Amino acid sequence: MSGMARNEVTIDLGALRRNVKHLVELASGSELWAVVKANAYGHGAADCGDTALGAGASALCVATVSEGLALRRELPEPRIIVLGPSSNREVAQSRDARLELVVSSDIPSDIPVHLKLDTGMGRWGMSELVRPDLDVVGLMTHFATADDDLDFARIQLGRFLEATADYTHLTRHAANSAALLRIPEARLDAVRCGIAIYGLSPFQTDAADDGLEPVLSWHSEVSLVKQLQPGESTGYGRLFIAAEPTWIGIVPVGYADGFRRGLTGTTVLVDGEPARVVGTVSMDAFAVELDGPTAVGTRVTLVGSGVPLEAHARHAGTINYELATQIETGSERARRTLYYS
Repeated sequence: MSGMARNEVTIDLGALRRNVKHLVELASGSELWAVVKANAYGHGAADCGDTALGAGASALCVATVSEGLALRRELPEPRIIVLGPSSNREVAQSRDARLELVVSSDIPSDIPVHLKLDTGMGRWGMSELVRPDLDVVGLMTHFATADDDLDFARIQLGRFLEATADYTHLTRHAANSAALLRIPEARLDAVRCGIAIYGLSPFQTDAADDGLEPVLSWHSEVSLVKQLQPGESTGYGRLFIAAEPTWIGIVPVGYADGFRRGLTGTTVLVDGEPARVVGTVSMDAFAVELDGPTAVGTRVTLVGSGVPLEAHARHAGTINYELATQIETGSERARRTLYYS
């Protein structure tokens, strides 16, 4: 192995800052709340949240109270809104930590809450809006199809606006990243942006089409080079069997690091050149097909310029959200590096 990390994830906070500023401009006067749940979609909640606030976001959103409490320890000042449900015990913890809660039924006292209406998502949310009391600071809903069926999203928006027409003095928020980018009338008082601030497309297309820059890149290296002879194989199950003499490189990253088994057959870059992943992706390694002998230590780009996460997602039959949140950045298996471009 060379001096390079076997598994290095790099977070470009400069790109995140530019994404947030771009989205703030698109919000056209509505507040932008940065969604940093699931460790900021695998990018690092505290670092990304702090950067987003500096770029114009006015609040941070998480999924759980435990996420909110951890974030509050790192960032003592900003508004933090918990989008998911909370238990009675967590309400008291949230009150002490100055978190805001989203509720769908009983409204706790002495803590800022946002009432959630179910207008078509079919998950958490009130079927009818109860009369807000003094602790209610916001009203919200969540779109089911803003990334692919704008007609239904607009039906949801209409239901929400009708239900909340008498409460325009409260902060009303409905738009996620996709709705901010495609449904201007959904921006209301605030927008909740997650995937877009990380420079990933909510539509699984090229994020640059919406003026966004990917924030995360992922690299490793070739740790072993060998030539397979006809009939020889690499990896579990002999999924790849050489039909002719074939050079392969072993990359010391696998599904335990977030490079999932379904990425067999996808393309990465070896020294900047496309290389196909062959054989079964294992827990700690995968193989790539090489054009010829290659030096051990040669840089491999798993995600980055020329290798968008959306391309891997299409290959694996999933979405970039899932792949991003599975990349291991918080343990001894990976080195995480921050920089500002």
